[in-house]
Amino acid sequence: LSDIIKEQTKELRGTQRQITRDRAALEKQEKQMEMEIKKMAKSGNREACKILAKQLVQLRKQKNRTYAVSSKVTSMSTQTKVMNSQMKMAGAMSATAKTMQAVNKKMDPQKTLQTMQDFQKENMKMGMTEDMINDTLDEIFDESGDEEESQDIVNQVLDEIGIEISGKMVRAPAAGKNLPAASPKRKTQISDDEIERQLRALGVD
Repeated sequence: LSDIIKEQTKELRGTQRQITRDRAALEKQEKQMEMEIKKMAKSGNREACKILAKQLVQLRKQKNRTYAVSSKVTSMSTQTKVMNSQMKMAGAMSATAKTMQAVNKKMDPQKTLQTMQDFQKENMKMGMTEDMINDTLDEIFDESGDEEESQDIVNQVLDEIGIEISGKMVRAPAAGKNLPAASPKRKTQISDDEIERQLRALGVD
């Protein structure tokens, strides 16, 4: 059927070109006849003018018919294109339906549901295991005192170089007892890059 539509479309295009050529020939003949009528009128040949005038009327009617036929051919061509488009859409839907049927046959709803439930269960187990490991690691580090020691070092460094954060002087109560009072000259704000450089120098991340 698709081949038939293509062949018909090709034939309609050919017909349209032929009608356009015929109309051009009629228009050329119309102009020649108008000139001939004017020539006969100037020479006073009224009888010839009447005959040519009747022919001119018939010629113009034929030219108008070419417009009507051309319009009809254009309409048929449009209908053919619409039909071809509808056929393609129908074919696409048919192919999609077949694909869906094949997928549905292969897919077992119960197995799919079980797979999703298994994934959720194993995901929860993995999360619980991760939480347990993190809690254990936190307990180990907390018991070792590394966290407090590291924080004491940070506080000591901040206190020594007189860093202000959010407008407040940072001091470590525990470390401050063993350190001399910081000179007022040191209580100036410094850049973040300088802070990070000082901490890296002390081995504190």
